[in-house]
Amino acid sequence: MQTNNNLKDVLDEFADTMEGPVFTPDSAGYEREISVFNLSVTHHPAVVVGATCPADVAQAVLMARRAGLGVAVLRTGHGPTLPAGQDTLVVNTSRMSGIAIDAAARTACVEAGVLSGDLAEAAAEYGLAALVGSSPGVGIVGYTLSGGASLTLGRMHGWACDHVLSMGVVTADGELHQVSGSHEPELFGALLGGKSNFGVVTSMTMSLFPVTRLHAGSLFFSGADAHAVLEAYRELTANAPDELTSALAIFNFPPLPNIPEFMHGMTVSVRLSYLGDPAAADALLAPLRAAAPVLADTVGQIGPEDFASISNDPVEPAAAVEHFALLRHFEPATIDSLLDVVGIDSGTSVNIVDIRHLGGAFANPPRTRNAVGARDTEFAMFALTVVPPGLPVESYSNAGLEVLERLAPWLRPGKHPSFLSPADAGEGGPAQAYDAATLHWLRRLKAEYDPGNTFRTNHNITPAG
Repeated sequence: MQTNNNLKDVLDEFADTMEGPVFTPDSAGYEREISVFNLSVTHHPAVVVGATCPADVAQAVLMARRAGLGVAVLRTGHGPTLPAGQDTLVVNTSRMSGIAIDAAARTACVEAGVLSGDLAEAAAEYGLAALVGSSPGVGIVGYTLSGGASLTLGRMHGWACDHVLSMGVVTADGELHQVSGSHEPELFGALLGGKSNFGVVTSMTMSLFPVTRLHAGSLFFSGADAHAVLEAYRELTANAPDELTSALAIFNFPPLPNIPEFMHGMTVSVRLSYLGDPAAADALLAPLRAAAPVLADTVGQIGPEDFASISNDPVEPAAAVEHFALLRHFEPATIDSLLDVVGIDSGTSVNIVDIRHLGGAFANPPRTRNAVGARDTEFAMFALTVVPPGLPVESYSNAGLEVLERLAPWLRPGKHPSFLSPADAGEGGPAQAYDAATLHWLRRLKAEYDPGNTFRTNHNITPAG
């Protein structure tokens, strides 16, 4: 294998074979191609390929191997891992934006660069819904490969990855494979949870669901009432039907012009999505609404394509440090410990603590083996701290760890592929997302499909030696 000292020769050899553009650091448009949503990790690769089709992806992988470069995949940069440096070729999939809906089969075939919001809108035209997360700006393929915890239909239908029917993937040898539960099922399953470790997914076919209305939105409360609200939420989730998917967020924001005035300081939000009769949903939510004065109530009938209105995730790029954990139980003592560290008088610098209710269909085993485990956990959580503009991200690298440390008695050991941060990308970190048998399986398949670890700028699974 050559080194990237011969990169110019390799570029001359391959650039004309691609339909999409090729960028190097001195090219116009290079910075736009490597732009990301979470600025805590930024990229400076040797080459960026703006892939338009699977053939471009295959040529990009061959180019990288000829030049001695690793390969990384980029769409939106919502889930950062490691920075791509001068030893890396980045495949930008944003130009691969095709969506094909088969209404009769209730499926969608999406190309690698499709955004969650675009898929939701396309499916809604046929009276169907996809298992999307909370933000329309997230790439649906990357989200699904990590597991995909839908905030709208998750407890009713489970992980998005369990409803993938087939995929196209370019492996480290530059070959395009069409994989499914019946054709190369081991590679198919390894991608679902193993993410970008085994190749570049160029297309994905997934199931859709006949849903046209949700009773969904958010309830907001003052931080002064946090204990009562968290206790009411604990009771709600303890007996919630699978039709109800929810999350709780504790916010701590300074007065900012893009944040409603009632959210200045500490507030608590409960995000909810109910599949079924609105009256039944309101009956479930009555104790929560009665727990404390409600500052804002946006819960009502929406189409599944309007899922962004549930949590109104930020849309502007910023640097944010996140730390994730799995919460096995949510008890009264858990609430006390959590509010000790992020409550209204705590002086915390953490801006968001998000607790997502799992259980329900999230606990179901997959029909075809995949790498998304930890299905016995009841909640997933993260602590997020926004890095003030102009300050180094490194100085905030431990922000939020105090939350996880305080909640240690209730945490489930290990991690989950859907909930990993750059802090989990170091040596030994990614292995925490899998049980021993699954990790052994993934490492064996890595040795088969990517023995040189070409796909390594990620939560890396190393080949079995």
